[in-house]
Amino acid sequence: MSNPDENIAARRPRRKRKNYSLLILAVGIFLFGVAAGTVYYVLRPVTLRIAVGPPGSDDQKLVQLLAQTFANERSPIRLAPITTAGATESIALFSTGKTDLAIARGDLNLPAYAESVAILRKNVVVLWAPSGLAAKGSKKTPTPKIKGIDELPGHRIGVIGRSEANVTLLRVILTESGVNPDKVAVTQFATSQIAEMARDQTLDAFMAVGPLDSKITADAIAATATARGEPKFLPVDVSEAIAKKHPLYEAEEIPGSIFASSPARPEDKIDTVSVNHLIIAPKSLSDTAVGAFARQLFTVRHELARELPTAAKIEKPDTDKDAALPAHQGAAAYIDGTERTFLEKYSDYIWGVILLLSGLGSGGAWLQHYWRRDEREQYVAHRENLLDLLARARKAETPEELTEMQGEADAVLREALDCYEDGAIQEDDLSVLGLALEQFHHAVTDRRLTLGTASAAGVARVRVG
Repeated sequence: MSNPDENIAARRPRRKRKNYSLLILAVGIFLFGVAAGTVYYVLRPVTLRIAVGPPGSDDQKLVQLLAQTFANERSPIRLAPITTAGATESIALFSTGKTDLAIARGDLNLPAYAESVAILRKNVVVLWAPSGLAAKGSKKTPTPKIKGIDELPGHRIGVIGRSEANVTLLRVILTESGVNPDKVAVTQFATSQIAEMARDQTLDAFMAVGPLDSKITADAIAATATARGEPKFLPVDVSEAIAKKHPLYEAEEIPGSIFASSPARPEDKIDTVSVNHLIIAPKSLSDTAVGAFARQLFTVRHELARELPTAAKIEKPDTDKDAALPAHQGAAAYIDGTERTFLEKYSDYIWGVILLLSGLGSGGAWLQHYWRRDEREQYVAHRENLLDLLARARKAETPEELTEMQGEADAVLREALDCYEDGAIQEDDLSVLGLALEQFHHAVTDRRLTLGTASAAGVARVRVG
């Protein structure tokens, strides 16, 4: 009779057992590294460059204070200020992609892709004409030569600020007021030339554009009052019409006594127009980054106002889709309360990855089962052989046959353990073989007892005979 071990070895070549512990450890470390890297990438602070100028201005002070506050509070958004000579230079950097954010007036030549993130303040137009100084010893109150915008033709007006945007705004006001802008001469003065402007006798009126509490505007009014007499403020009666025709401008009121209380300057409220001074961002800038920046800005603005009062003027931009300068989608989502969390934003991708991994796992399991189908067939054959050995053991005629069967069973067990280690069969399959082996050993034991009893009875009959 052939050796059972040789028969099984012929059916299935022996394999070297493999240990996948190091491979599993390496894969685990790799996956942990990927997860840690992803978390770091998502949670790391984002630094946004912001162009602001000129040096020493309230805008620059505000941006520096914001950058310092964000850094001290370890905010997810950090600021890297870029100081420029003014708004025009800031917009130039913005247009070339050398800055992420910029501070500029809304009526400047902004790129088509510029969108608003926050309104830092409203710059209002202030127009006034001098009343003239009273003659020595005269008790008569001087009467201003110009009492309204319609009387400006043929006169010269001094405009504070070198920005061409101020002249453009003046021409809009004149045109909508029914005055030909070409009939009004304009001379621009730098903010450092207020005293020179006040002494210039060729000027018949003055214009300033800035926030209501602007020191520059208040100083200019006081200087012209000293040099040329009390100011006569010129209302912009067509402010509503201007706001409708030119959406970048808004109708505003100048409260009475805002520039001085004694004497009151102005004596009563005056209609005028304003233009927003903004933080702008390109439409392509990440919604998440802009939304986080807007949230931080509006969270700390009141705290910043303790050190820099101008921070209290920061307002939220208009989120209407038809706004003249639309709000950035990230800022609008924060303002309107429609921001989505990380899970809400990427849940589709997360579930997609989970389904993909699940599919890959199922596919891998099927492939493994397919590749090891021969081993599975051998396992079935071994199981049937074991059951066959169980039946044969109950009919064995000699102990030698039982010993040979036990050798075959041991070989089946060895093969089953090899298959289990290689992943060809599962733990449940091994349990089935274990149960069959247990029954086989019980059958062998019972058969040995039976054969031993029969042998003893035969010996006894021989002796009796």
